[in-house]
Formats: sequence, structure tokens, C-alpha cells
Amino acid sequence: MTTARRLDRGIVGTYALGSVGTGGFGVLPGLVLAYYLTDSLAVPALVAAGVVLIPKLIDVAINPLIGAHSDRLLRRTGSRRAAMLVGAIALAPLFVLTFCAPVAAWWVSALWVLVAFSLTAVAYSLFQVPYVALPAELTPDYDERTRLVATRIAVLAAAILLFGAGGPAIRDAVGGARGYLVMAVVAGLVISAGMVVATIGTTRRSVVPAGDQPVVEEGAAPSFRDAFAAIRTDRRYQVLVAVYVVQALASAVMLAGAQYLATYVLGDASALQWLFVSLVAPALLVMPLWYRFGERRGKLTGLRLAATLFSLSAVVLVGTVWWNGPWIYAAVCLAGIGYAGMQTFPLAMLPDVLDAYSRRIGRPAAGSLSGLWTAAETVALAVGPAVFLLVLAATGFVSSTDGQHAAQPESALIGISVGFAAIPALLVVGSLILLRRYAEPNPEDPDES
Repeated sequence: MTTARRLDRGIVGTYALGSVGTGGFGVLPGLVLAYYLTDSLAVPALVAAGVVLIPKLIDVAINPLIGAHSDRLLRRTGSRRAAMLVGAIALAPLFVLTFCAPVAAWWVSALWVLVAFSLTAVAYSLFQVPYVALPAELTPDYDERTRLVATRIAVLAAAILLFGAGGPAIRDAVGGARGYLVMAVVAGLVISAGMVVATIGTTRRSVVPAGDQPVVEEGAAPSFRDAFAAIRTDRRYQVLVAVYVVQALASAVMLAGAQYLATYVLGDASALQWLFVSLVAPALLVMPLWYRFGERRGKLTGLRLAATLFSLSAVVLVGTVWWNGPWIYAAVCLAGIGYAGMQTFPLAMLPDVLDAYSRRIGRPAAGSLSGLWTAAETVALAVGPAVFLLVLAATGFVSSTDGQHAAQPESALIGISVGFAAIPALLVVGSLILLRRYAEPNPEDPDES
């Protein structure tokens, strides 16, 4: 282990509060945006797939550029604060605009949501890309990074529970289009608040001693090209990005299907809240256990175990094709335990990879590589709902307007169950195959590549 002082609780806690924002933005659009389009605005499922996907593809193009800019800002000023604050403050009003589409022809509503959500996604990236890079700069210590990220993921799990259960509850309590608007106002303000607190609290001081920072060669400047060079040449970065993206895609597909499962398979739209409690409450309880497991058995072993548990639980949930009942919540609980580990370990492994690569090339590259990481995650989180909507389109799902749920053919009900469970199970099994190519770095040798 690298010798370094223990991070104080203030920095750990403040950094973790950023996950109130990332958790809220990560879960709520993925949970309700597709459903808002198909079941409130009557947008056809195939078109809705494009609406949720295109904004994220825009992010793919700009996230590495945001990361490179963040690296240059860090080199000039010693802080990544400026872009993070802009994104944090701009997100709330743009998020509200996304959920107040005009009552008009479905294509007008779809275009409104497309533009508003695209701008919201850009604002989110201005915060998220530098935020992901911070652990590599807050501490050089292998286990302290795990502690930092584990605390962040605990807050993330709480945020997912808060937004995943609370957001739809607010929507349903108010009802109709106004319900979505009130939900967006409350959620947008909370998301922005978490991001602002994290930005101010973690970017005003440098924690890593000067001797632990990568030596910057004279005249060297960080560039988003570093990220593409790393994805071509650095085996650990390649594998870790691929595994995280596939697992994020699996989670996003399941998330997008939860509301449809509650409404059309379980026959109760409000069951969504109980599905979320079943998913996230166990994750909160086991988070400290995953952290300890990672310390004793290694992060790689922990990630394998978590992914295996999630995939087995998803396989069990395929049974909703034939039968539903209380057993579904037990299977979702087990999936939540696996999900917690799938979130914790890749994000705890990433700073080790970023640090080793920055030392190898002789300049800070955490922002650039985090930009590509975030871009890849963004694609996964967007492709997930799009994949689920494509399954709905292929199986004959019928879109509708507020308060008028259309009767669905049997094929669409099977498609909902398959999309919710079978596809995520296959994806996570695929990530386990990819993970066989990853070799965990030696904490005693940060220059190892």
C-alpha cells in the first residue's frame, strides 16, 4: 500500500454528496423519461428510443473534450471547479424544461424533449467528468481510494432510493402533466444542490502531496488524445471501461423496464416504488461489507462475485414471463446486493488505473481518461432505455396518453419481462467473460502498466 495520510471525513463526505446529483440524474430520467414519452405524450416506442439515445450520443462527442479542458484547467489553476459549477447550476432549470413538453402533436413534444434533454445532459457532463477524476487527485493511497468511492456509492445508493421511489411518488401524488413538472422541479433542485456542495468542498484544496503527483514534462499538455491512446494501448483501462459499460448497460435496461413491469405485468403502477426499495435498501446495508470484502480479498474478486450474484438474480426474474408474485421482490433484493458491488468496485479500480497511466506518460491525464469513461457510461445509460424501447416496438407495445393505459398484446407483456430480466442477465454474463482479461495492478508499484 502507498504510504499516505488518511483522508479526513469532511473531504470523504463532501465528495460523496456529489452522488446525490449523479444518482438523481442517473436514475430518474432512465426510470421515467421513456415512460413519459410513450405513456404521457403518446410518442411511438421506436421514436422514443431515438429521443432518449441522441442526447447521450452528443455527450460521447464532447465528454473527452470536457475532460481535456478540465486537465488544462487543473494544470493552470490547480482546480477543476469552474466547469463543475457551471454544470451544477445549469442542470436544474434544464431538467425542468425536459418534463414540461407542450401539449401538441406527438412529434412536437418529442422534439421539445430531445432538445431540452440534450442540453441537460451537457450540463451534467460538465460536472460529472471532472468529478470522476477527483479520487486520483484526492489521495494516492490504494485503500483510501476504495474508502472514498465506497462512501460515494453508499450515498449513490441512497440517492437512487430517494429519487427512484420519491420521484414517481411525487408524480403520482400530483398526477398528470403537472405531476411530472413538480417532480422535475423538486428533483432538479436537489440534484444541483448536491453537485454544488461537492464542487465547493472538494476543489478548494489539494490533498495529494506534491511528490505524489505525476511529473509533468516541460511543454506537455493534457489532451483528449490521451484517452484514445489509453483505450488502444492500456490493457487494464480497455477492460475496465468495457466491463463497466456492459454492466451499466444491463442496469439501464432493467431500470427502463421497471415502470413497465409494475404497470403492465404486476398490474399496479405504484409497485415501482416497492421495486426500488427492494433494489436499493439491501444495497445500502451491504455497502460496508463490499468495502471490507474488497480490502481482504481484492477489488477484482469482489467485482466478479457481485456480477455473478446480479446475473443469477436476473435469470430468476425471467420467470415473470409465466408467473408474478411477492417472490419478485426477493429476487430484486438479491440483484440489488450485486448491483451495489458492480457500482463500487469498478469506480474504486479506476483511480488506480488512471494514476498508473498518468505516471507512465509523465503528465496528468485523469480528466481526459475520465472523460472517455463518462462518455462510455453515458452511451450505456442511453442505449439501455433505447434497447428496452426497441424490444417493446418489436413485440407490439401500444403507446398511450396520460391516464389511458392501452391494453397490451401478450407478445408485448412477454417483451417487457424479457427486456427487464433476460437481456440484463446476458449482458452481465458477457462482462464476466471480459473481466477474465483484467489483471489487478500491484499497489506497491504505481508505475506498473
